[in-house]
Parts: sequence; structure tokens; C-alpha cells
Amino acid sequence: MKLDQQTIAQLAEHLENAELQAHDVLKITDDHPEMDWGDAYAIQNEILRRKLARGNKVVGLKCGLTSRAKMQQMGVETPCFGFLVDNFTVDDGGTVKTAELIHPKVEPEIVFVLKKALSGPGCHVGNVLAATDFVMPGIEVIDSRYRDFKFDLKSVIADNCSSSRYALGGMAVPVADLDLRTLGVVMEKNGQVVSIGAGAAVLGHPAAAVAMLANHLGARGEEIPAGTMILSGGVTEAVSVAAGDHVNLRIQSLGSVSLRFA
Repeated sequence: MKLDQQTIAQLAEHLENAELQAHDVLKITDDHPEMDWGDAYAIQNEILRRKLARGNKVVGLKCGLTSRAKMQQMGVETPCFGFLVDNFTVDDGGTVKTAELIHPKVEPEIVFVLKKALSGPGCHVGNVLAATDFVMPGIEVIDSRYRDFKFDLKSVIADNCSSSRYALGGMAVPVADLDLRTLGVVMEKNGQVVSIGAGAAVLGHPAAAVAMLANHLGARGEEIPAGTMILSGGVTEAVSVAAGDHVNLRIQSLGSVSLRFA
């Protein structure tokens, strides 16, 4: 790590204030080009510490930038990982207040819920499928705190991978009879199809993203606990939304989930 603890704490406060006050900032590597990957996750962890100190609860984990479309859209080459807390949760069919966000976008997600803990190193797709209780459809609302959604990978990791809101819906389906790679995904905005994809767009198999998360945590001496809910990453590129929009996601065999924006 290149940054001292005081700088890490200041950057965490800077980014979380941007989230809570819904204003954008410049990417932090502009002022701290020496930042390394350890610094980026340390800033993210400090943001989590701040939220937990205020009474928030962790409700899940997320994989970000896991599809080739998203990597190309954001100009990065490697996935990233973040956390989800309780006040990010929106009910299926519920409303997201755009005044609380900066420039929201939506992504279609295949969501995993584990029945067994997962740990790395060496975690692979088979381990993930064996540890999965069920999968379901989810919409993630991402909202980078960086101006014009312009960032590098270290900056977005520090910003908790643009996490802001999410909704789960559809059916909780065991994975035994599913080929997650071939599940068709259709997302509509205001009744018009805006993105189409399949599960294989996420690293060839969405369980591969969860395996990468387990290996990432394993390298830090941590694991994914049983019962954890995990957003495996956007199947397609993210789609911008604004007040008045209605988004509906349908995933083959899993059902649908929707959100409104006000």
C-alpha cells in the first residue's frame, strides 16, 4: 500500500459524502496516482466501516465490470468487487428517488444466494454451483460518484464499484436444472427493449464471477459466508435512467423484476 491511514480515511469520507449528498467528484487517482490495489480496497473498506458505525447492515456482495460489454463501456480490463448494505435495497416494483442519485444506470443481474460458505484460493465454477441455494433475477442501479462516469479501476474499487441501489424479484430457482450460460436476458425501459443478452456474457459463466470473488476474498484470509446474496455482474451494458422511467427485467426460467424512477 502506498497511502497512509489518514489519507485513506479522508478519501473514504470524500467519496461517501459524494454518495450521500449526490454530487460528483473527479476520480481520486488524479490526485493520488501512486495508489495501488490495496489502497483502493482499503478505501472501500473504510467506507463500509463508516456505514456500519451508523447502523447499516451488510446484506450482500457484488461483482462489477464482469461482462465484456461493461469492460469496454467503462474502459477497464478486470472485474471488481464491492458490498451492499440494507439502505441500498428497493422492493420489486418499488420506486427509486433520482434526487438521491447523481447519474443512475441500470444493469440486469443473475443473483446467487449461497447455502454453503465459499473460500479461495482455487474456487471454481463447480464449487460455486455446489454451494448455491438458488438464483434469481435482479436489477442493480449503479451510480458512480465520478464526473461523467469517468474513472479507472482503482478509483471505482475505492468508490465501492458504483454501488447504490438494487432490487430482487422473480423466482428463487435451484441451479441443478439450469444452464446459467444460456439463460436469455431482456431488459425494457418504458416498454421498449433496451438490452438483450445471455448469462454467458458474464465471464463465460456467471458462477465464474462468484468464484473470482471467493478467490479475491481468500487472498485476504476471508470467505463468502453461507446465506450470502451476490450480484454476479451486469449481463449487458448499463442503461441510463431518469425520473419517470420504468424498468422491467425478464430472465428466462427465473421470472421478472421491475423498478420505477421518480
